[in-house]
Amino acid sequence: MGANKKQFPLKNYTLTGNSEISPGVHLISFIRPWYFLPGQVVKIALNADHPPRIYSLCSGNKEKEAAILFNVKEDGLLTPKLASLIPGEKILVSEPYGSFLGTAGPACWISTGTGIAPFYSMFRSGLGENKKLIHGVSWLNQFYFEDELEWALGENYVRCCSRESSCNTFPGRVTDYISGLEKLPDVKYYLCGKAIMVVEMRDLLISKGIPFENILAEIYF
Repeated sequence: MGANKKQFPLKNYTLTGNSEISPGVHLISFIRPWYFLPGQVVKIALNADHPPRIYSLCSGNKEKEAAILFNVKEDGLLTPKLASLIPGEKILVSEPYGSFLGTAGPACWISTGTGIAPFYSMFRSGLGENKKLIHGVSWLNQFYFEDELEWALGENYVRCCSRESSCNTFPGRVTDYISGLEKLPDVKYYLCGKAIMVVEMRDLLISKGIPFENILAEIYF
C-alpha cells in the first residue's frame, strides 16, 4: 500500500500468528510494544537487503497484538515469504505512522479488497458508531471479517461484488453503488484501495456535491 516515505527504523518482532483467511490472503500478528492510532501504517520487511513495504494495521488499538492483512503476490519479493512464516519466526517492523486517521464523528468508509484493513482497525478500536462501510470485491470469499461487521453494523455494512452474486450483496463495483444513490450524506468520506478506484470515487463524490476537503484517501498498491 502507499503512504509517505518517512524514515522509520525497523526492529525485530516475533510472529505470533499466520492465518490464510481467504485464498492467497493472509492475516499475520505479533505482540506490539507501541501505541497506535487506528488508520496508521507500519513498514514491514524480512531482512535488510530488500526495501520494506507499507501496510495498514488491521487490529484494534486496545488489543495486545498487532495484525497485518495482505495479498500474496506470486512474483513479489516479500509476500510469498511472509505467507510461509510460522509463529516464532522473526519479521522486521517499524513503529506506526500516517495521517489516514479514524475519528468518532460520522463518516462513510469505502474500500476495495484488502483496503478494508484500516477500517477494520477503526472498527475494532471502537469507532464503528455513525459509520457506513462500503466494501467492494470481485468474489464473495473476499469479504474479510464479514460476519463480525454485519452483526455490528447491520444495514450500514454494504457489500459490493462485481463477479459473483448473492441475495445480500450489491451486484457491481463500489462506484456503481455510489452512482445509484440520489443524495449522499454530508459526512467525511474515507477511501482505501487501488489508485484507480480512489481516483474514480473521488471524482464521483465531487460530482455529487461532496467537498474535496471531506474526502480522505489511502492508496494500496
